[in-house]
Parts: sequence; structure tokens; C-alpha cells
Amino acid sequence: MSKGNRIKHTFRLPPDLSRQLADYAGRKRVSQASVVEAAVASFLSPDGSERMEAAFSRRLDRISRQMDKLDYHVEVGNEAVALFVRFWLGLTPSMPDGESGPAMAAGEQRFQRFIEALAQRVERGQRLANEITQNSS
Repeated sequence: MSKGNRIKHTFRLPPDLSRQLADYAGRKRVSQASVVEAAVASFLSPDGSERMEAAFSRRLDRISRQMDKLDYHVEVGNEAVALFVRFWLGLTPSMPDGESGPAMAAGEQRFQRFIEALAQRVERGQRLANEITQNSS
């Protein structure tokens, strides 16, 4: 950017953008004209769009890997629940009407122990997916 000959340009900015420009220039202790000049130069730079595209591509790749990992964990969770329900339905006999009260109370206690054990696993960072990966190696 040559500091010699300059051509004056007059343009209007929306009030919020004008405030942002003034705030930025004030924080950086530079003139608003130099901020606008640098922004226009960056925008018009032939490699500027390539750099931006490369940055977006890297971000999209990272997001895609995170989504794949999330998909894997959801699939493992769904399969674990489905497998548990299938075994539970196959092994648990129906209760006669008179025995359902004590069975419900015992079930509630067992459920509370399950919730406590689950909370402890989560706090320690133990994950079913990690155990599956370790056992399949």
C-alpha cells in the first residue's frame, strides 16, 4: 500500500458499522482510513479468498470429524439401550397383580442405584464407547 499519491473516496456506512469502525480504530490507535484501506486491500487480494476458503475448509473438516464421532457415540448408546431392553423383556416374567407393589418399590431402589452408578461413571470420565474400543482391539 503506497503512502504517496492518494485518491479521495466518499462513501456512506450504516451507523452500526461506522461505530464498529470507530471503536476498532480507537482500540488499535490507528486512523479509520487505514483500517478501511487494509480491509479493502484484504478483500480485493487475489489470495485472500483462497486463504478464507482454506480456513473454512479446515473448519468444515473438523466439524465433520466431530459429527462422525458424535454419530458413533449416539449409535453405540442406541444399540446398548436396545440390547438391554431386548434382554430385559426376554428374561423378566410378568408380575401377578398382587406382587406388583413390592416389585415396583424394589425396582425404584435399583433404579436409584443405577442413577448413582451412572453419575459416578460420568464424573470419572468413563465411557462405554471407550470400553467397546478397548475390547475390540
